[in-house]
Amino acid sequence: MRNEKGFTLVELLVAMAIGGIVLAGVSMAYRTQQKSALVQDQVSAMQQNLRASMQLMEREIRMAGYDPVGSAGSGIQTATAASIRFTLDIHDGVDNDADGIVDEFDEAGNGDGDTNDINEDITYLRLDPDGDGVFDLFRRDATVGGDQPIAENIDAINFVYLGEDGNVTATLTEMRSVQITVVARTDRGDRVYTDTATYSNQQGATVFGPANDNFRRKRLTAEVICRNLGLL
Repeated sequence: MRNEKGFTLVELLVAMAIGGIVLAGVSMAYRTQQKSALVQDQVSAMQQNLRASMQLMEREIRMAGYDPVGSAGSGIQTATAASIRFTLDIHDGVDNDADGIVDEFDEAGNGDGDTNDINEDITYLRLDPDGDGVFDLFRRDATVGGDQPIAENIDAINFVYLGEDGNVTATLTEMRSVQITVVARTDRGDRVYTDTATYSNQQGATVFGPANDNFRRKRLTAEVICRNLGLL
């Protein structure tokens, strides 16, 4: 028996303890990496959501007041801090290529003298249609009817209207550019994070916060020059 080789009970217990510590470390590292990846996915989705919605608003608001015929009366129709409604005459009312669809911007760039066609009377606003306390950004087309969701989990949207001199104005006919500020949040909270930030627009006015909750947020702001306003 003196020549038998093997492990003593103490050695086995020590090896099991060391193995348990190693496994615990590996498990903790895996959970940390997994959580970090989930947070990054949430933040990435939020940023993509925010950029796409801002690009759409910029593109359409920039064309506010487009009126090639000069009789459509297009322009900014309603201007509040939380929503904007504008019109533009971009359709000529003719199916130029006979595909059953009235084209946007015909070859001559002519409209039909009104803003009654699709994509010519647009409103951007924030709504909570399902009443769960989480607001989304919507685009409303007066011709089509109904509200189309543009971006989810929007905590704030703010519009500031500037005149030709660059000062803030509330007079519709004096508006020449629009400052847009959007605050979006992740779909899920992060238990180890608390958002204590205050989000403001380009004028320095607070539009949201501090929320003091576990959601991560991102603010995006832009100034859109409405190149067709004030031409007539």
